Amino acid sequence: MSFSLAMIRNILNNTWRKGSHAMDYGDRTLSFVCRRCFHDGKVLSGPRSFFGVEDFLDDDNSRPYTYKKEKRPKSPHKHISFKQRTIAYMEPFSLDVYISKRFVSASVTHRVTCKQVAVAGTNSKDIKAVLKSRSDIPACLAVGRFLAERAKEADVYTCTYTPRERDKFEGKIRAVVQSLIDNGIDVKVYLD
Repeated sequence: MSFSLAMIRNILNNTWRKGSHAMDYGDRTLSFVCRRCFHDGKVLSGPRSFFGVEDFLDDDNSRPYTYKKEKRPKSPHKHISFKQRTIAYMEPFSLDVYISKRFVSASVTHRVTCKQVAVAGTNSKDIKAVLKSRSDIPACLAVGRFLAERAKEADVYTCTYTPRERDKFEGKIRAVVQSLIDNGIDVKVYLD
């Protein structure tokens, strides 16, 4: 079996562009050697299944056997502004309010460590005994008052609140935030 010079040049050019190069050892066998480090933890080519789930190994060799790959962002080196990088340290405490048909709960969370500093809800025994209903406006005011007391005990006097996309800043949510403000916690509300 003989290789022509044009065929070898074509193979070398194609493999060089893909990240590998070929070497001829004299007995006309072509061996492909990767230019990168041998153990860099990446699979060079692996078969994929028909349904978009990988059959063997993921790119970083850490996913289990049929794990569907998550979508990667289009630009991994997207610029992050100074404010985006430092806002969690400048305003470290955030308020989270959850209101359902049956109960109201609120918490103050440290954004950097993701620890809940103070929690209050109408399902707790001390608030549940005082209230007639667990989901009306007086219940929201009571949750705000108890949360303010517990936040002051934890030495937290400021926090931020950003409503979720589905939540409007009115009614019960506004009652919880206003109760916190009335009881001495400075709440900065971000309405987008």
